Amino acid sequence: MLDIEGKVLTAEERELLQNPHTGGVILFSRNVGEPSQVSELNAAIREVRPDILLAVDQEGGRVQRLREGYTRLPPMLLLGQYFHTHPQEALQLARDTGWLMAVEVLASGFDISFAPVLDLHTGCSEVIGNRAFAAEIDTLVKLAAAFMEGMHEAGMATTGKHFPGHGSVEADSHLALPVDERPLQQIREQDLIPFQRCIKQLDAVMPAHVIYSQADANCAGFSRFWLQTVLRGELGFDGVIFSDDLVMEAAAAAGDMPQRVEQALQAGCDMLLVCNKRSAALEALGALQNGLASLVDANSLRRLQNMQRRKLWTWAQLQADSRWLDVQQRLQAFVAQHTL
Repeated sequence: MLDIEGKVLTAEERELLQNPHTGGVILFSRNVGEPSQVSELNAAIREVRPDILLAVDQEGGRVQRLREGYTRLPPMLLLGQYFHTHPQEALQLARDTGWLMAVEVLASGFDISFAPVLDLHTGCSEVIGNRAFAAEIDTLVKLAAAFMEGMHEAGMATTGKHFPGHGSVEADSHLALPVDERPLQQIREQDLIPFQRCIKQLDAVMPAHVIYSQADANCAGFSRFWLQTVLRGELGFDGVIFSDDLVMEAAAAAGDMPQRVEQALQAGCDMLLVCNKRSAALEALGALQNGLASLVDANSLRRLQNMQRRKLWTWAQLQADSRWLDVQQRLQAFVAQHTL
């Protein structure tokens, strides 16, 4: 899964999309304007590759790529705070937020938003921060489950991140290599629990670029222990494993780009993200063409097909939909009335 440079496809990008090893495109803020432009860009991508997987990060709060003409989504921690005083209302709002986020993303031509965040809010990780639902495991699980119910109801597959939990390290894996030195048992009893309890609602998982030194010397996304022994084996997960972006600074611990591709595939990732550096994407595609594609799991294509959109929405449908209008108004009021 790679990215594109602007708001329209270039000739070079059309050629890149036709590469058989290009399986997905993720759009960023620089690629998107108001909904009709986003829909046209996604339609242009699908015209070149009808089977391609289209993704965006539309979590809410500060991680919301689609903004102009889209409903402003609260940071998930705001729902966690609301849960403490109004638990039933918070759960309903979480479900409605997951639904509204998903229908707006689907109506723009995407398949998925990489959501929800299942990391614990420990106060330690600034890069996670208010993206997390709560500090308490029970609260997090209940809200995340409700949010995913809404996503599924809309027709969107879910992606839990960042397995087995990014909330307890200070370093930002975009910029540095975080190392979590806690005992494995502590991670199992805390950070891992939300993934374990939500596993049946998860269609995909994205591992963290974090080294859990008491468990494995490799980042989770390059670790057969985390992806095969724990996620596939112990938790029985048979959904998609997306690597986090292999261009991120923490991924450099695995070596150069061909080495990162090789290690991520050997660990069991089904799709590799290589974003915001075209030369790195070309290098990754070259590595796949030069033999590393043989490392792709035989079940990856089946799993990835399950991530494609399950319902088709249009903006005309949404604007005539009473639920969308109601949820949009309630979210706007909620964001205006509540602050962290």
